[in-house]
Amino acid sequence: MNLIVAIVITVLVGLPLVIMGIIMLNGRGAFMIAGYNTMSKSEQAKYDAPAMCRFIGKIMLAIGALTVLLPVGMMLEKTWTFWVYMAGVMGLSIFAAVYANTGNRFKK
Repeated sequence: MNLIVAIVITVLVGLPLVIMGIIMLNGRGAFMIAGYNTMSKSEQAKYDAPAMCRFIGKIMLAIGALTVLLPVGMMLEKTWTFWVYMAGVMGLSIFAAVYANTGNRFKK
């Protein structure tokens, strides 16, 4: 019973990540990017929102795909899948923060 609950919770977390990642890959959903949505319209005009959305979408899809490791690891009783998930999420998050905030990559 606990395994089923854990799988359901994991799917409920991973599925929205994948859905939002797909939306972002289409260049839409800039309002979901923290920081960008709080800028004034004149500040937002300085950034290439579709390119930013596509980048964030790729990161979200990767994290959503990594989320599949959690229930697989629970079913197989392997703890290494949790550590791979944690390292992947942390690594992708750090990479995304550094990449997006250096080199003016998303400025027009």
